[in-house]
Amino acid sequence: MKVLVVNCSASGIKYELFDMEGEKTLARGHLERIGAAESLLRHEVTVAPGIDTHEQGMARILGALGAGPAGGTASLQDIRVVGHRVAHGGEEFTTATRIDEQVKQVIRRYSDFAPLHNPYQLAGIEACERLLPGAVQVAVFDTAFPLSMPPDKYMYALPYELYEKYRIRRYGFHGTSHSYVARRAAEMLGRPLEDLRLITLHLGSAGASMAAVAGGRVVDTSMGLTPLAGLAMGTRSGDIDPAIVFFIMEKLGLNVHEISDYLNRRSGILGLSGVSDDLNEVLLAAMAGNERALLAVEVYGHRVRKEIGRYIAEMNGCDALVFTSEMGENPLVRELVCQNLDYFGILLDQERNKMRAPLLEVSAPGSSVRILVIPTHEELAIAREALRAAG
Repeated sequence: MKVLVVNCSASGIKYELFDMEGEKTLARGHLERIGAAESLLRHEVTVAPGIDTHEQGMARILGALGAGPAGGTASLQDIRVVGHRVAHGGEEFTTATRIDEQVKQVIRRYSDFAPLHNPYQLAGIEACERLLPGAVQVAVFDTAFPLSMPPDKYMYALPYELYEKYRIRRYGFHGTSHSYVARRAAEMLGRPLEDLRLITLHLGSAGASMAAVAGGRVVDTSMGLTPLAGLAMGTRSGDIDPAIVFFIMEKLGLNVHEISDYLNRRSGILGLSGVSDDLNEVLLAAMAGNERALLAVEVYGHRVRKEIGRYIAEMNGCDALVFTSEMGENPLVRELVCQNLDYFGILLDQERNKMRAPLLEVSAPGSSVRILVIPTHEELAIAREALRAAG
């Protein structure tokens, strides 16, 4: 059984094709710069004429996948299931779901909460429905795993009718990644997931979130109603005093759409450092003496450490920190995050932390909290869930 996993964003499409017998990757790639004069398809690195829409992009990707064995499949008819990553599914979906019109309506309804994700993921779904009419389309929601949070963790101190009418609450994101690495951590530790208290750190280059996982379920997470909340990210502000929004709007004369763009695309590590939204570049600038870059790095580390302390208090302890995604797999970022946490029994082994391995433990002897590095494989997790949902 061949399963195609599709992850659409505003300007690109990531994809991976699996043969689920043996869970083997047949092909993967990334189409970038949708809407630009030239687009880049990293399948067999190809510069393509400007691709203006996600449907054009999917057609180009499927053309590459169907180019015989070198593309990944001899016939597109071999693709029986397409699993779509969807950022926000509200409270309606706690598991992967076959897509129909009702599912698409829900994805569309929650686009206001995930404007940089849901509309483009819906465009990818509708493109695949037209281009692969024989395949089962399945939505796998980022919000599904964090929906296990108890009410005292997900409710905001706002008039209750806002929750009743608009479902305003904390949702959390990157659920597929948090679930995948939590289960892999349990395997590494040789213990049932239900017996563990884990802090999973999905520190991506663009988006970043953390989750407290206890008893096999999420009990708290850093992101909120939208992916804007929580940690300082590449271009997103993360948590700020809500009154700052009104102040900026008044002083800069911004409307609601402009302030959303300001906080989502012009803030975070980019806004603080003035260097880049790429933490790797900002780390290099900080080491070279750039004071604003150093400030951005320190703010980033502080936000993550603060979240670790909060989760340890909420779970009454922690068995392991689990680092994943691009920045979580960066030794410098782990060193930054783990400093000054010895009070909590979190001790990093500096030499082991420099090692590279598919799975790695970097905690020092005497550390009461294990420190694990587990590369996430969201695409495989989505493929597994999509196959189960397809039946």
